[in-house]
Parts: sequence; structure tokens; C-alpha cells
Amino acid sequence: MKGRRRLFRAPPLVLGLTGSIGMGKSTAGRLLRRLGLPVHDADEAVHALLGPGGAAVAAVEAAFPGVAINGAIDRRKLGARVFGDAAALRRLEGILHPAARATATQFLRQQAQCRQPLAVLDIPLLFETGGERLCHAVVVVTAPAFVQRARVLARPDMSVARLQAIQARQMPDREKRRLADFIVRTGLDKRHTLRQLAAIVRLLRQTRRRRYA
Repeated sequence: MKGRRRLFRAPPLVLGLTGSIGMGKSTAGRLLRRLGLPVHDADEAVHALLGPGGAAVAAVEAAFPGVAINGAIDRRKLGARVFGDAAALRRLEGILHPAARATATQFLRQQAQCRQPLAVLDIPLLFETGGERLCHAVVVVTAPAFVQRARVLARPDMSVARLQAIQARQMPDREKRRLADFIVRTGLDKRHTLRQLAAIVRLLRQTRRRRYA
């Protein structure tokens, strides 16, 4: 595994899960849960931060007046305010990234207290935000470009322009693969993906047993 600055020196071993849009990361996260690993989903954390009573609602409303309704952020309104506006997007990320990082840190503390041997941080912009520093190893999910494009454009309210804007914010897939400790290819079926993930989990469990024997 690649050397990383570990912020957590006690169990669990932390596996970062990432991948570009449409590469199958959400499916991989569900499969890792099926394999018995606790998974922190950064997207779910952001939804909670922006939801009713969420910790980021006040700060986002202050930065983008009018996007809060009944104590929650209207994600469509917020999206319209930041789409195509690099400065606005940076302002939003400056609010959400630290808040999401705090939820990941708390999750890892909880897993350490529970003596969990392995835990997963599912973070779309893992490398882009420096989240790999929280991880002992990183798995990148990937698929052929034509599969990625077909998956993304099949989503509601998605367009080629929106896909291109999202990709412009993300590290290229080839660079993510270069930085990965493990690569999981999701272009075939879920069983193939599950087999790859299961092999990684077995290796990490063995590593953890050796480290803390």
C-alpha cells in the first residue's frame, strides 16, 4: 500500500472509496456494506448537512440568500446558483468540504471506539480534497468511457453540458487510477465487482490482523 500520513493510528484500517461520476462508486459502497464493512457516504452526509436543521444550512443561506426553504436548502435552487459559476462553486465548497470532513472524522472515531477492524470512507472528491490523508489505502472504481457516459446520461435532469461541467471539477480517471492502491473495474456485472471488492477486503483484514496481532 502507498505510504500516507495517517491521522488515525489505531484500528480500524481505513479504506477510501472513490471514482469519477458514473463509474459505479455507489454500487461499490453498497457491496462493501454487504461484505460487512461500515461505510461513511460523503454524499449522504452532505444531504444531511443541507437538510432540515442541517449544520450547514445557515452558512449556505448566508452565502446564497434565498436558497433555504423551511429550514433546509433547496438543492435545485442552490445548483442553479453555482452551475457554471466557478467563484460561487468555490464559495460553496469552502462551506461544505470542511463540514463533510468533520462528519467523516467523527465516523472514524466512532468506528475506533467500536473496535471495528475496517471502515470505508466513500468520498467522490477524495483526492481533490485531500481526503486520502485519512486513509490507509484507496480503491478507485473505473469503467470504460462509453459505459460511464451511458450511465450518467441515463440519469434524470442530466445533459452532456452538465456531465462535462462535473468532469471538469473531477480529477481525470487515469490520474485517480495512478494514485490508487486498488482498482476495481465495474464495466461488467455486479458479481464481478463484488469478487474484486471481496478480494480487497480479505487482504485488508489479513493486513489488519498482522498489524495488531
